[in-house]
This record gives sequence, structure tokens and C-alpha cells, in this order.
Amino acid sequence: MKIIKRSGQEVIFDIAKIIAAIRQANKEIDERDRISEEAIQEIAFAVTNDCRQMKRSVHVEEVQDMVENHLMAAKVFVLARKYITYRYTRALVRKVNTTDAQILTLIECNNEEVKQENSNKNPTVNSVQRDYMAGEVSKDLTRRILLPDDIVAAHDQGIIHFHDADYFAQHMHNCDLVNLEDMLENGTVISGTLIEKPHSFSTACNIATQIIAQVASNQYGGQSISLTHLAPFVEISRQKIRKEVAAEFAEVGVTDEEQIAKFAERRLRAEIARGIQTIQYQVVTLLTTNGQAPFVTVFMYLNEARNEQEKADLALIIEETLRQRIKGVKNESGVWITPAFPKLIYVLEPDNISEDQPYFYLTELAAKCTAKRMVPDYISEKKMLEYKVDKNGEGHCYTCMGCRSFLTPYVDENGKPKYYGRFNQGVVTINLVDVALSSGRDEKKFWEIFDERLELCYRALMQRHLRLKGTLSDAAPILWQYGALARLEKGETIDKLLYGGYSTISLGYAGLYECVKHMTGKSHTDQEAKPFALAVMQRMNDKCKEWKAKENIDFSLYGTPLESTTYKFAKCLQKRFGVIPGVTDKNYITNSYHVHVTEEIDAFTKLKFESEFQQLSPGGAISYVEVPNMQNNIPAVLSVMKFIYENIMYAELNTKSDYCQVCGFDGEIQIAKEESGKLVWECPCCKNRDQAKMNVARRTCGYIGTQYWNQGRTQEIQDRVLHL
Repeated sequence: MKIIKRSGQEVIFDIAKIIAAIRQANKEIDERDRISEEAIQEIAFAVTNDCRQMKRSVHVEEVQDMVENHLMAAKVFVLARKYITYRYTRALVRKVNTTDAQILTLIECNNEEVKQENSNKNPTVNSVQRDYMAGEVSKDLTRRILLPDDIVAAHDQGIIHFHDADYFAQHMHNCDLVNLEDMLENGTVISGTLIEKPHSFSTACNIATQIIAQVASNQYGGQSISLTHLAPFVEISRQKIRKEVAAEFAEVGVTDEEQIAKFAERRLRAEIARGIQTIQYQVVTLLTTNGQAPFVTVFMYLNEARNEQEKADLALIIEETLRQRIKGVKNESGVWITPAFPKLIYVLEPDNISEDQPYFYLTELAAKCTAKRMVPDYISEKKMLEYKVDKNGEGHCYTCMGCRSFLTPYVDENGKPKYYGRFNQGVVTINLVDVALSSGRDEKKFWEIFDERLELCYRALMQRHLRLKGTLSDAAPILWQYGALARLEKGETIDKLLYGGYSTISLGYAGLYECVKHMTGKSHTDQEAKPFALAVMQRMNDKCKEWKAKENIDFSLYGTPLESTTYKFAKCLQKRFGVIPGVTDKNYITNSYHVHVTEEIDAFTKLKFESEFQQLSPGGAISYVEVPNMQNNIPAVLSVMKFIYENIMYAELNTKSDYCQVCGFDGEIQIAKEESGKLVWECPCCKNRDQAKMNVARRTCGYIGTQYWNQGRTQEIQDRVLHL
């Protein structure tokens, strides 16, 4: 059994320390109020048993809470008071400097919480450590100075989660849709260097990767680009190559136009392949200033093209992108594996959804790619046009910003829809499970507490907004001055982009399943419980609408992609309410509106059910189905894709793609349990448990993670049932 110290370091549980702490407090009180050595031992053993029942590494603060509870239960109030006073005094001493211990454990790579915080960050790398060190300072400033005490307290108790506090001290926003079209067509500036419109497809791809890296270093969330914005450069390269080929053929006396066109197209294909390879390898190998590959999503939408020629050229780009992703990238052993980035999104639309359509071959290729590499994910143009309707009554199809954060429809001053160049200001998430448990299953009290917590979220979100207000465009020239998001003047503030719906700000939510389970005794998939679940979703939407009218800021409801926070929320709930079967008996809570991972349900029923909740989550949502190895069953993958097109806006298939570097096993790496109860990854073939000698890829919150996960998320992965 292990314990997590305040510094984040994980060490072996030592009952002697509990005994010593109680014994020390016992010595400092009047002799007549002291307890026997035997009683001290009994309390220490009781606390140890409580820790063992948690079935996870407990935090030192949790252990101290348990000691207090057992002292009070034993009615030794004088001793309990002395113990609590001593604990409070030590807390005051620690508050003088809240970052030193954390930073030191980061540098020495023995901070267990940080090691498992982000599944795409390697905490042993200097650049990641530097980012985490800066993050600790930012969180310290945020907690002590920048945020109101009640918001900090609510965050610490797991009532809400104030996301990305490690970046809050700076004037940085969450995620965005990069206006790659503007930057490529009209030029941009990178690190003080003017980058003019490229004269070939390969150059456009190279510039795109530089833009991605620069954008990633100036915000902390996901970003998305569209391949459509690269498509015009295919024709530019085609004409350039055609002239070169014609000149070469002329030198040897060949003037056959058909032969010239054939050779030119072959060279063009080679250039497209090089360009896409540049994007794939640059994104995978780039390290941004926060020590990780850019969280970038690549959008593939044929109907975004402006004409049929551009659509045909876009199809060439999409085809090459899918073929290269199917191939994968090589790990350090030279084995082809699944890369985490870039994330791919493929739009299902009328001209690629059925066998008789001209671009169905791309859909078949996408199915093979999903079966092998877990991407692309799928957006249904049909459903999105229904859901995303602007004030003119027109539906629109566009990509999310990163893994699932969607902009709301927006029409500019010229009456034209606008999506690229827009962004999200930030996220605060409400813990719905805590609302339910705090109500004591009293529905009237539930709605009262819910409204109070939503008001707290509103005030926290306004802190995010106010932190961005007044930010000068000079803070991130690539974003605000050179086209990624805007072309503001030097010294101009970004304020006009924060209002009127140009950008969004997100009310996140988590644990709808557990919330409904506690209040109704049933899963929200049950027809009797479903109305309550929908009412919860509607209340949050109503509040967003109310706040939007009040502030002229586009508040939007967002199905939070909890990663490490799923574990944090679970621990906080267990601490506040104990272990409640079906509600707090796991070391994780369910993401957003999702069906619980252990619930037996088929893929089609799950997607159909979740589509109703996805529609009520306009600020961001994604649904998934868990599937076995589908590489030899592509027709089944296509069946799911066609169902997505007809029934749900945005969905993905979760497959497995792992590799053991010790024995060469190419399949699904399993999760095993150590004697201490800790969950670890294990090769089913050679029993290798060294994470440094295996490649594991799992989708955990929209993105694919490859650097492993905390104990809560690992348990959630282990508990997943197949839907197909």
C-alpha cells in the first residue's frame, strides 16, 4: 500500500508515522486526558484499514482526516483538539512557501501526481519539467492572489474544477480554430520574419507546421486546422510542375500533352506525399514551449471546397493523409506504431457515405485507418447542419477546436458565417455528482444546490474572462496580429473579440451518470431516469443563455474531457461522502453525459441514446464506442460510420494499438494489479511491466494518450466493456 505526500511523491505506507503523530499529540496534553499506548495502536490500525479499503494510493491529507475522525469517534476530544491544532499550525508554516517541495520533486521525477497528470507529457524531459515548474508558480499565484477564496476552496474540495490554473497567471486562452486560409493566402509573420504566400503545396505544408507550433506555444488547449485551406496550393504546384515537365520533354523533342499531364500528375502526387509527411512528422516530433507535441486536429471536409476541382484536389490530400496514418510512425525500435497526433476528423457527407458515391473510396480508407490507428473520428454533416443553425436559420458544418470544444454559430457584420479565427476563453467544470450527494436525494434541495453551484461556476468563468480582458495583441503576435485569430494593430487590446459571440466560454460538466444514479437509483439510460438527466442538461443550458444575455459573452455548455480530474473528483467525493455503491465506489467518475463504461449496451443503442445529450451540449461533446480489433472486419466499421451519419453529430471508435519492445508483441497490452493494489500495464506475452519498454495508445478524453494515466483513469480504461 502506498501514500502520496504533499509534494506529490508516492511512498510506501508507514503505520509508524501515524502512531508517532498521535503519540506526540498525546504527550502534549494533560496526563488525565491521555490515552493508552494500546488505544493509540488501535486507532492507527483502524486508519490503516480505512486506507486499504480505498484500493488506491491515499493522500496524506486524507490519512490525517481519518485520524481525526477516529479520535472523535473514540470520544477523546482533548487529544483530537490537540492533533487538529498541530495539523493547522503545520499547514500555516507550509503556506509561507507552497511551491518549493513540489518543484523539487518535479526536478527529481518522483512526483507521482504530476507523472500521471497528462497522458501526452513525459515528465522526465527538461522542457516538460520547465513547463511544470512554471505551472506550479502560476498555480500558487492564482490560488493566493488572483482568485477569490471561495472559488479556490470549491476547486480544492472537488465541487468545481478551475481548469488550467497553471496557465491562469498569464493572459492565455484555451483553444481555437486557426485561420490557416488567411495566413497562407495573405502571408504571416513568424518570429519577426515575414512569410509570404507559398508557391507550392509542399511549402504550404511546411509553413502550416510552423504556424501550428507557434500557436501551440501561445495558448494551452487544442487547435484545429482544415486541409481545405491547403487544397488551393495543389493546383499551384500542378501548374508549376506541368511547366517543368513540358520544358524537360521539349528538350528531348516530346510534345505529347497526354504524356506531359501523366508525368506531371505523378510528380504532383509525390509532392503531396512529401507535404503530408511533413505535417505528420513535424507535428509528432515538434516540442512546443510546454514540452509536448502540439494538440492539433486536422479537419477533412470535402464540401468545404469552393469548386469541384478544389474538391478533387482536397480528396488527393485526404487520401494521402489517411494512407500515411494507416502506416503510422516508427518508434525507437523501428516498429510502426500509432502516433498521438495529429488528431484526424473525417466528415461523413452525401458524396462519400454510400457505395455509389464518387468519394466512398475515401470513407473505406478512413474505416481501415480507424481500425488500425483509432483515427479519424467522424462528424456527420447531416446532423451538424441540424444542430448548428445561425441566426439566419442556416445550418453549418465545421470542425471542433481540438478534441471536442465546438464554437457556436456566428454571423459577422457582413452577414457571413465565420468560424476560423475564433477561440474559446476557458473552462470551469461543475461536479454533478457532488450536487446530488450534497442534496441527500431531496430533489427540491438538489435544484437549490445546483443553482448555487452554477452561480459559483459563473463567477469563476467571469474570472477567466476578466483575466483576458485588456490583453494586448502584442502578448501573442502570431494569434492576434498575424492572422491565426485576428489582425489587430500593435498595442490594441483583444477585447472586441471577447464579446458578441465571436469567442465562447465554457461551462463544463462531469458525472451525469452518477448524479442521476444517486438521485433516481437508476442509470440515465433507464426511461424512468432519463427525464431527470435531460432536465439537468437543460438547466445548465438555460443558465448559459441567462449569463449570455447579461454579459454579451457566449457562454456554452461543454462535455468536459476529464483526464486527471476524473480521479481528483472521485477522491474528493469519497473523502466527503464515503464509498457509496454505484456512485463513489470507483476511482473515477464518468465523463460528461456518457453511458457508464461498465454498462452493457450495444454500439448503435449507445450512439442513439447519447445523441440527445450531445445536442444539449453545444459547447462541446463527443461520443464513442469501444470495439475489439476490427482490422479484419471493415464492413462492421463502415456500418457504425453510416449509423453515425444518420444519428449523431460527432463520434469515434476506440480500438487498441499497442506494442511491447521486449518481446515484440503487437496487440493489446493489459492492465494488471500489483500486490499493493496499484494498477500497472503488463504485456500478456512476456509479462513486461516496464512502461519505458512498451508503446500503449488509448483514447481517454477525445485525444489519444501515449504517456500513461493516473490510477483513476487506468481503472476506468480497465473497466470498459465492448459495445460491438
